[in-house]
Amino acid sequence: MLRSLPALLFAAVLLAPAARAGHAIALGYEPKYPAGFSHFDYVNPDAPKGGALLLPNPDRRTSFDSFNPFLLKGTSAAGLGNLMFESLLIGSDDEPASSYGLLAEDVSVDQDGLAVTFRLYPKARFNDGSPVTAADVKYSFDILNSKLVSPQYPALLADVKEARVIDKHTVRYQFRRRNPELPIIIGGLAVFSKRWGAGKSFDKIALERPITSGPYLIEQYQNGRQLTYRRNPDYWGKDLPTRRGMFNFDRITYRYYKDEVARLEAFKAGEFDFIVEYSAKNWVRQYIGKQFDAGELVKTTFKHRNTAGMQGFILNTRRPQFADLRVRQALALALDFEWMNRQFFYNQYIRLDSYWSNSELAAHGLPGEDELKLLAPLRKRLDPKVFGPAPIPATTTAPSSLRDNLRQARELLAEAGWTYRDGALRNAEGQAFEFEFLDDSGPMLRVFLAYARNLEKLGIHARPRQVDYALYQRRMDSFDFDMTTMRFADSQSPGNELYDYYGSKAARTPGSANFTGVKDRAVDALIDNVIVSETRAQRVTAVRALDRVLRQGAYVIPQWFSAEHRVAYRKRLSPPATLPLYYSPEPWMVSTWWIRP
Repeated sequence: MLRSLPALLFAAVLLAPAARAGHAIALGYEPKYPAGFSHFDYVNPDAPKGGALLLPNPDRRTSFDSFNPFLLKGTSAAGLGNLMFESLLIGSDDEPASSYGLLAEDVSVDQDGLAVTFRLYPKARFNDGSPVTAADVKYSFDILNSKLVSPQYPALLADVKEARVIDKHTVRYQFRRRNPELPIIIGGLAVFSKRWGAGKSFDKIALERPITSGPYLIEQYQNGRQLTYRRNPDYWGKDLPTRRGMFNFDRITYRYYKDEVARLEAFKAGEFDFIVEYSAKNWVRQYIGKQFDAGELVKTTFKHRNTAGMQGFILNTRRPQFADLRVRQALALALDFEWMNRQFFYNQYIRLDSYWSNSELAAHGLPGEDELKLLAPLRKRLDPKVFGPAPIPATTTAPSSLRDNLRQARELLAEAGWTYRDGALRNAEGQAFEFEFLDDSGPMLRVFLAYARNLEKLGIHARPRQVDYALYQRRMDSFDFDMTTMRFADSQSPGNELYDYYGSKAARTPGSANFTGVKDRAVDALIDNVIVSETRAQRVTAVRALDRVLRQGAYVIPQWFSAEHRVAYRKRLSPPATLPLYYSPEPWMVSTWWIRP
């Protein structure tokens, strides 16, 4: 998410108390695009409109039963957030922390940082033709800050005291405390009409078509297996600088496939136009053949500057066998990344060494003086090793070896009270060390089984359990798992979402994203430091300090990342000439590509 200097920068100007307004917010630097800019640099403003785009389900969901993406229950349809729901502000994909006006034509923040005011474009319209009003904006905020939605939304908005309608086109938010990120968090919230659902309780709205302001409408859908969006010919925002050259397809259809094998074969058979490949093995061995040789199918990679985030084997520390730090450290020593990279991944990956790898946010070496100023007041609550070099994952590259790592792991387990006897690793009560690996997709299974073989050498029995996506999601929402594999969303400017990922309150809240169960007052304090930081430099320092503590806690066994997106598409599609810096491949393609004339 995003932040700024001693007060937020709007159009590169510090604001007096709600006296001057601007077109943009940047956290700690001047926005790249000035007032009156015509379009983002990474789009083609003259891209032709027209044609139909066919896509597969972009994730592991194999069906959908809801057009409401804000609830815990149900499985929402693909594409809703990008194609139908709009917000007051929209981010730029070539800046780490900037947002520009979308529904709001300007935004102003009080000099004390305790309030933000948005003024809407008078021409903004919902897809039923009704105007977008400040009352709709407040209604949307009130819903997303209620118990009717996933708890992740209220967690982000905990510092908002109230939202108040000033007039038909103006809404003002008051904060409980200074939090430089809040104006952008609020600016990024989805806005929808009060009429959506026709008076139903919001948590009962499912397949009622959303009344929103975005560029597309739901045209038709079939049994949770296929969904077609149609570009709204009356879309109000098509000429905005934040929309010019974007959303060029007349129709976008999502087709749902039961598994990744079926999806890949369907792509080769011509059933859809674009696919992102996350399997290194598939990329090397399956994306070949006459269609690729003839150029009918294009296989390529697109570089990015995204923070890699954290992906790994997630340990649920609510489980007693994972409560001891030494146990978690021992489990990490059993992962042989170098072997996996050779045998499974064709040496295409880099080992993750941070919660923010591939960015300036990652901590390296000893903490600097700026980090120590944040860590020192928490010394009594922190492992002394936090003040040493930042932890890095174990390696099996010579002179290290898996044998040496497992020997260290055995020593740590013994210190934690786990010793090998009677054919298994057991604690003082004689209980065997065993756990379940929960998964909802096949490709990770072979990776886990290779890891499990190493654990067996320690006397640990790890068994896989594969379930469908719906059951997987229910179990994750209730923290009913031992270990799984997961990727935390990356951010170029982390902020309030950190409370949901790693905050103590979230650890006790079903449906939160604190799957590991981090419950540490020192971590809470370090997140506070991130939240209140004003400049980019302060934010980087605060995130690095938090990174050290999370890594020392060994809550996740880090996996790997790539600095490229692997993409294949039919040659009829055309991408813009200029790549953005920070982007996900499918939303970028949907919003900025076009069909060749």
